[in-house]
Order: sequence, then structure tokens, then C-alpha cells
Amino acid sequence: MQGCTLLGHSVHLLFVHFTQIYLNPTSSELTFQPTPLTVVFGIGIVLAALVLGFFTWKRSGYSRNYGILELLRVLIVGLVALAINQPEWREVFEPEEKPVLAILRDQSNSMDTADVLDLQNPSNPPSQRKEIAAAIAKPEGWERLNGKMRLIFEGFTSGASPAASATDLDQALDNVLDQNPGLRGVVLLSDGDWNMGEPPARAATRLRMRGTPVFALPIGSDTKLPDIEMTAFDVPTFAIVGKPVRLPFSINSSLPIDYTAVVEATTDSGEKLSKEVTVPAMGRIQDSFSWKPVATGDVNVTVSIPVTTTERDDANNELTAPISIRKESLRVLIIESFPRWEYRYLRNALERDPGVEVNCLLYHPDMKAMGAGSGYLDEFPEPELLTKFDVIFLGDVGVENRQLTLDQCKALRDHVANQAGGLVFLPGFRGNQHDLLSTPLAELLPVVLDEAQPRGWGSPTPGQFELTDLGLRSLLTRLEDTDGENADIWASLPGFQWFAGVSRAKSGTEVLATHSSETNRYGRIPLIVTKTFGTGKILFMGTDGAWRWRKGVEDKYHYRFWGQVARWMAYQRNMSQGETMRLFYSPDRPQTGDILTMNANVMSVGGEPLRNANVVVQIKTPSGKIESIRFQTGGADQWGLFTATYSPTEPGEYQVTMTCAENGGTLETGFTVQGNLRERVGQPARKDVMEEIARITRGALIEKPDIAQILDKIEKLPEPSPMERRLRIWSHPAWIGLLIVLLTAFWIGRKAVGAV
Repeated sequence: MQGCTLLGHSVHLLFVHFTQIYLNPTSSELTFQPTPLTVVFGIGIVLAALVLGFFTWKRSGYSRNYGILELLRVLIVGLVALAINQPEWREVFEPEEKPVLAILRDQSNSMDTADVLDLQNPSNPPSQRKEIAAAIAKPEGWERLNGKMRLIFEGFTSGASPAASATDLDQALDNVLDQNPGLRGVVLLSDGDWNMGEPPARAATRLRMRGTPVFALPIGSDTKLPDIEMTAFDVPTFAIVGKPVRLPFSINSSLPIDYTAVVEATTDSGEKLSKEVTVPAMGRIQDSFSWKPVATGDVNVTVSIPVTTTERDDANNELTAPISIRKESLRVLIIESFPRWEYRYLRNALERDPGVEVNCLLYHPDMKAMGAGSGYLDEFPEPELLTKFDVIFLGDVGVENRQLTLDQCKALRDHVANQAGGLVFLPGFRGNQHDLLSTPLAELLPVVLDEAQPRGWGSPTPGQFELTDLGLRSLLTRLEDTDGENADIWASLPGFQWFAGVSRAKSGTEVLATHSSETNRYGRIPLIVTKTFGTGKILFMGTDGAWRWRKGVEDKYHYRFWGQVARWMAYQRNMSQGETMRLFYSPDRPQTGDILTMNANVMSVGGEPLRNANVVVQIKTPSGKIESIRFQTGGADQWGLFTATYSPTEPGEYQVTMTCAENGGTLETGFTVQGNLRERVGQPARKDVMEEIARITRGALIEKPDIAQILDKIEKLPEPSPMERRLRIWSHPAWIGLLIVLLTAFWIGRKAVGAV
């Protein structure tokens, strides 16, 4: 009885499985997957079971109990014979809902590009891509499919902030596939300009595996229409009143001819600058204005180029950038051993600069007395006083003969690394700087000194500087406004008759100028080399003959060069500063999505760098959201330096308030974040991307924005195949359970009748 109960329960479970999972099929049938071998084998074992069962029953005297057992044996063998022929329950379900057609429309910023021409009236102004896409995606144009498909109209952009600042084709295709199980096809209206997320080929592969074609309609011209575009206006974050500041700009042209025009830069206060430029056909130029602000304050500067009669887009001919105009107060320290000519003229140049306060430390190694006079120091400044200096010029000074000590070298190194100070190496013919190779300052040197020539090289024939490609573009070596004039000036400057013994520049440095003729096995001798170290900047000047540049022009180029060096090195330190705190960051012109590295120098009320402090910055975003960031210490050996990172997500003006509990200080400043330019108006459409999506999904590329053509292709799609479900009875757990139950009942029955 127990065996019969288990058998009935197993059959019931199998029936429940059929009725619960496969409801209301259109058709159903029992099918097999036989082979000749399994059929013959199955029939054979069933016949063998019948013969064996008959003789066993006969030998038992035709006992009723034995007869039941043998019938059970035949049943078990019969079920096994069925199982080896793989019985399956096949059900077919016809779709109850209409297939889905999704019309996806790109709504990102690049769709604002006006480059779709009316082929019947080419003289008409071009239409915007988004206008063409919106016209195609109107529901009334798709009425032919209303009875055959369920239509879905969706726009897409990206997950960026703001969403329209990027295009994520992969996400758009993925979403429509995941949200619509009955998706039959996709019509994609886009310019193909994806710039965020995974490559769209990934989602296209998923669509192909589901048998869903994409009908891609590229909107926009795949070649740039005639246009003049102001592409960049990279002004510094701040400038000094009364000092020239360079305002670089870039212009792109897709015109078939050269275009000569007057570029203008105007300020909020009405100041106007102009410059005539010639933009080459299908080319690009980079140029700059030189502007001398006359008043302090925050101003906006707008640069623009006139609209031509042939260009198609007049909305990209100007750019605006903010700049803060301040009064300047740089502190410079010059450390020298002997009062050579380079030292004297450098000190005079900086002392005559109204924005620079100069102190000097002159050792006179051959004398017991130190250099004295106005602005001279009696001894090397203590660390809390050293932090006051923005730039330090280190002349022909070593660590022997009552000059620098190892502790003072370490203080200079820490000042550059932690306090964003600038350090200028000015070697001389006495070769004292070679002593620095065994001090903490060795790693700051941007060049490898030739130890075989500690006193450098002299020549009766003057040598000349030759600017490298980096030097031609650098603000440090800009002595005239235009590239051509600047190169000519450097070629005509009075030469030098001594240069330092240098083997090569170190990796990670920038070589701005080399010797025009002297070489070694590494190439030309580097003379002006820069690098960054920690938060500060380093410059190496390999000659002591810059004072000769005064010949015939007095202080014009000599003063300009060293003034630019001092301001370039002090730029980060002067971004934002108060009495006890200083804040600087990189990059100084961040864009949305950039990682902004923020550094703070924090001092005690007495001016000593703090080792530990609670430094907190509150940032107010352009939308009014307040974010709080706690700075971390720069490290055990980086006193006074605190760091943090921040990633701005909105373009516009950010207000910053920094506080420190230990010194009670507060610093208020701000920075400007530019919009991310991933999604740019005016770029050619990417037809190749749309073609790839259509090819992978086995859809079609629609060359012309013709709804009728799209509808014709969609109507030719085959009807969706009915969904088929198969239950593999032979491998189902219920089937195996049934066999186990029957075998158990057979074994129990044999024991009950006393069979061996």
C-alpha cells in the first residue's frame, strides 16, 4: 500500500508540473527522439521482461501476487524503454500581444547641429538634426503599423550631468531591449556621435542574439559644413593689475579658402583688443592677445571672430571666460656666494619690479662678513620665515666654506614640495652647485650635471640659445607677442660665453632651450629646463649671461624674462591666499568630470607650518548645493601641506570657504568649471557607427530620412515565430522519482511474497 501511495503522489506531482507551467498552449503533443538502436533495444528488453515474467508466474503456480509483481517488472522495464527514446512534452504558444517596434530619437547636444540640407532647395538654410529626428518620430507618420505592431517612441541621451552633454548609444539600446520582451525591431534616429558608456556594438550583439534588427537612420552631414569656429580660449585664472597677461585662443576653419578677419577681445568694462589673423583653409590657428589690466576685480573676457557669409553655423564664433584681476605682492629670495654680474642685474631687475619684494642672502665665502644693505638677510631664514617666499633663486652656492648646511638644503626641498614654492638653479663657473649632489636638493635638479666639468665650459666665441618646440610655445620664453617675432628675438639675443657642465635633462622634465651648437652623446646641451616637484616648480638656467640681453635694449628682454619666471613659479601659491592659509588646485581650468586636486598650506598664527590640523572646505555649487570636504595631511614629512580631491559635476562658478580650527583662519575664494566638451555642436555625423549597428543586428542603414522607406522594410519582416516549450520527461526529476518508487515497490513486494 505504501508503494502505491508513493506512485500516486509522483504521478500527481508530474501532472501539477504540466498544468502550472504550461497553461493554455495553442497546441501540445508527446514527442520522442528515437534512434534505430534505442527502438530495437527498447522492444527487446520489453519482450525479454514479458517472457521472463510469464515463466516466473507459471513456475509460481500462477500465483496472484507473483502475477502482480511480474506486471510491475514489465511496467518498470517499459518505462525505461520509453526513457531511452527521450520522450518530451512539446507545447506551442502563439504570441498573445502585438510585437513591439521602438523608435529611438537622439536628444543630445550634438543634435543641435544645423547641417541637414534640403536637397531640393540647397540654397535654404540647413535644418538642425534634432528637427529632422523629431519630424520622423511623429506618431502620425507611423499609422500604417498601428494594427500590426505596438509602437514605442522614446528619446535618449546619457547618464551624465547634464544628460544632454553626452550620448550613450549602448545604454539606449540595452534599455529598450530589457524593457520590451516582445521587441521586434528598433528604428534608431541619431548622428552616431557616442562618447559615453560601452561601445554600441555590445548592445547590437545582444539584439542580434534576440533576432531584433536595427534600422539605423544617420542624421547629419558626415563632412563638416563650411564654418569658422572659436574652439578654445584658455585664459589664466587670475592676472596682475598693470602687468601684461597672455590670452591664448584657437580657431578652426572648414572653409575651402583662407579666411582673413579681425579677432576682437572685449571685457565687461568696455576694454577692447583686436588682432588680424588669417585662418588657413580647412586648418587651425593658435594665437593670443597681450592685455594689461588697469583695475582690480573679476571680469569676463569675450573673444570673437566675425561671421562669414558662407559659413553655416554662426553660434560658435565667440567664447567667454572669467579672470580675476589682483594686486601683486611676490616675495623673492636670492641666495648667492659671489656678487657676479648675473646676480647684480637679476637683483636690480626684481627690485625695480613694483609687484616684487626682494631679499638677498650673499655669503662671500672668502670673507667673514655677509652681504649687507637694504633687503639683505644676515642668515638663512628659519622654516616659518622661509614659507613667506614665493620664489627662491639659488646661485653658485654649495655646502662648503660657510655656505648652506644639509638642514637648510632639506628646508629648501620641503619648501618646494610642500609649500608650492618655486626654485631657480643658477649655476656659476666656480661650480659650487656640484656640492648639492650629496644633499636633499639633488633630486630637485632637473638635469644630470657632468661631474667631470664642475666649472662648466667657457668660450671666447659667444654661444646662442635655440628654443625647442616646447620653448616656442612656453610663456616663460615669450619675449615678443607672435611666434615669428619671438623666435627672431631669441636668435638675435647677445650670446653667452660660459655654460654649465650638463650631461642631459632628466626624465619627466621639459627642455625649453638648448645650446645652438654644442652637443654631447645625448644630443644638444640643455640650457633652460623646467620640472615640477611635489607642489612646486623648478627651473634650471644653464648660463650666467642673461644680463647681456640688455645690450642695445636696456631692460626690455632681461626684465621681461625674469619677471615671467617669478610669476610663473608663484602662480599656484597666489591662486588664493590669506594670512595663515593658502589654497591652490590643479588643473586650474577644470572641466566637469575632472578630478580636481586641491592643496592647502596651513600655518600657525606665528607663521610656522602646522603638522596636524582640521582643515575643512565647504563648496557651493552653481545650483546652490553645499558640499563639505575634509583635507588630509600630506604626510609625516610634509608639514603644512593638506590635500583633498573633488570632482565637479556642474559647469559654472563654485564658491569655496576654507576654515581651520587650529589657527582660526578663514579663506574665501572660488573657481570656474567649464562644461565638458564631449558633446560638441558642429561636428560631422558618424555614419560608420550607425552602419556598424545595422550590420551587426542584420538590420538596414537608411540613407535618406524617408519614413515610407523605413515602413516598407519593417513590413517585410517575417511574422514572429511562436514560442515553443519542451519538457524533457526522460530527464525530469519526477520521472526519475517515479522509477525509484516503482523499483522500491517491486523490491518490497518480492520480500513480501518470499521471493529470493
